[in-house]
Amino acid sequence: MYVRRSAAVLAASVALCASAAPAALADPSPAASAAPSAPANQPPAAPAAPTGLYGTGDPTYDGVFRQSLSLLAQHSVGVRPAPAAVSWLTGQQCANGSFAAFRADPTKACDATTMADTNATAAAVQALAALGGHQDAVTKAVDWLKSVQNEDGGWSYGPGTAMDSGTDANSTGIVIGALAAAGEEPDKVRSKKNVAGGTALQWLQIRCQQEGETGPTPSGAFAFQADKSGKLLPNADATAAAVLGVLGTGMAVQTPTGDAAKKDFTAVNPLSCKMGPGDGQLSADNGAKYLADTMAATGHHLMSAMPGATDQPDFGNTADAVVALAAAGYPAAAAQPLSWLQQNAAGWAKTAGPAAYAQLILAARATGADPRAFGGTDLVAALNAQGPAPQTDKPQPEQQKNEEKKKEQKKEDSGSSIGWMIGAGAAAGVGIGFLLSGRRKKQQP
Repeated sequence: MYVRRSAAVLAASVALCASAAPAALADPSPAASAAPSAPANQPPAAPAAPTGLYGTGDPTYDGVFRQSLSLLAQHSVGVRPAPAAVSWLTGQQCANGSFAAFRADPTKACDATTMADTNATAAAVQALAALGGHQDAVTKAVDWLKSVQNEDGGWSYGPGTAMDSGTDANSTGIVIGALAAAGEEPDKVRSKKNVAGGTALQWLQIRCQQEGETGPTPSGAFAFQADKSGKLLPNADATAAAVLGVLGTGMAVQTPTGDAAKKDFTAVNPLSCKMGPGDGQLSADNGAKYLADTMAATGHHLMSAMPGATDQPDFGNTADAVVALAAAGYPAAAAQPLSWLQQNAAGWAKTAGPAAYAQLILAARATGADPRAFGGTDLVAALNAQGPAPQTDKPQPEQQKNEEKKKEQKKEDSGSSIGWMIGAGAAAGVGIGFLLSGRRKKQQP
């Protein structure tokens, strides 16, 4: 799975009998059902992607989310998206401010059968707030999110629908990020019982040995939800989402600087269950430590397994974990997972599509890496190619500085090479061609 809400979608997909990943699923819209069937010897044609939408995969389960993530990632690196791409997203909004995963016919008013969800709505808020100029749409969406806050302070995936299974860490984390992006103070957005979302998240964090068990449990991890017995099971995907939530930040994380970029885990002490929810940064520190320890034990990446499948690397959740580590102030701990993504994620992103490229861009941006040269892949160009051509593609100031540094470094390398050649020639008189050839071979990747 490659979207940030993967755990929430996995839970919801039990009811929908579908995965969150953009598979080639049939379009359930009336237009598709009325279309003539294909000849028996030919497979049915996949539905055409709507104009302005990023990616060519069926958008039924992730259209709004992948569009929002794409626009947010583009904005974070100085790309101004095409008006058609932004219009597609705003056109998906219901009159009450909510967004569903995808509406095949946005001209048809939303009704009781529309499966509005908090994840799509929160992702759209983060994208539209970043782009600017869409205050009405953002305000309406935020008002809807506030209206569906659970009494425990958190949010569920599909409030009031068959997908509503109660507060979960992924949904709560991304909604808090949306509130922050819209200019709200998340801690002041409280339920009818006066509970904030950050508090709801911390009650899903494993902070001590659980009752009736012997031996330590993973300190700092967050659960997606408590199970039927009330037990909290560690979930890396939920932990990455929750770390951002307790910090009150969205998915577009700025690279930490100064003291915030020099932290380590030596001073992190697990929260005590007896203490209850407390400081958000301390909670994030514990969650970040769990992510770092988990990835270190599995080759610097997270693992996932679909039902019935064997464990395999999870690229999307690893990218989310990198963002979470950077947001908590531990970019050094994110360095090796980021390097693993740079070496291994290109093929996954090419197959998975726009949201995958967007996740990698956000991970690169959060850690100060160059998304335009990410393990040999220009993630920005690859994402731009997934939809309508952007209006502008101007690198951010920090990216321009990085490019200038690279140019200066190349000049220095070139100058030193020339000096080395002259010196070697003067000393030996012969063999320059052979020596230079060997030097070039060593410099090649």
